[in-house]
Amino acid sequence: MRAVIQRVSEASVTVDGQLISSIGHGILVLQGVEVGDTAEDMDYLVRKIAALRIFDDEEGVMNKDIKSIGGEILLVSQFTLLASTKKGNRPSYIHAAKGPEAEPFYDLMAKALSDEVGTEVKKGIFGADMKVRLLNDGPVTICIDSRNR
Repeated sequence: MRAVIQRVSEASVTVDGQLISSIGHGILVLQGVEVGDTAEDMDYLVRKIAALRIFDDEEGVMNKDIKSIGGEILLVSQFTLLASTKKGNRPSYIHAAKGPEAEPFYDLMAKALSDEVGTEVKKGIFGADMKVRLLNDGPVTICIDSRNR
C-alpha cells in the first residue's frame, strides 16, 4: 500500500462540480492499494501517518504530529500511485488492486486513521472522477510504501 502525504493549509475534493469534502490546516493523504495488500500494510501506514512529525513547533522545527496541532485529514483514493513506468511511456496499473479489493481498505483506513488521531477523517468518493485542490504548505510531501519498511 502506498501513500503520499502532503502538509496543506487547505484541501478539498469536488465531484461533478459539487464539493464533497474539505479541510483546513492538516494533511491530504493519497492512498493506493496494491494487489495482495493486507490489514498489516494498512495498519503500518496508519501508524506512520498519525505519528509523522511534519508540523512546526514553536522554534519552527518540524517536530509536531497531526494530533498535537489539532489538524484535519483528507483521504483520497488514487490507484495511479501504483503505476509502473518501466516499459514504454504508457503507465501500467497491473499492480493496482481492483475496486472490490481496494475499496474496503479505503474505508477501513479512513476509520483507522480517525480512531488513531481522534478526529473524523474526511474522504473523497472511491472510484469517482475527483478534482482535488490543495494548498501545499512548505511544500512538504512524504511518500510511504508499506512494502518498503
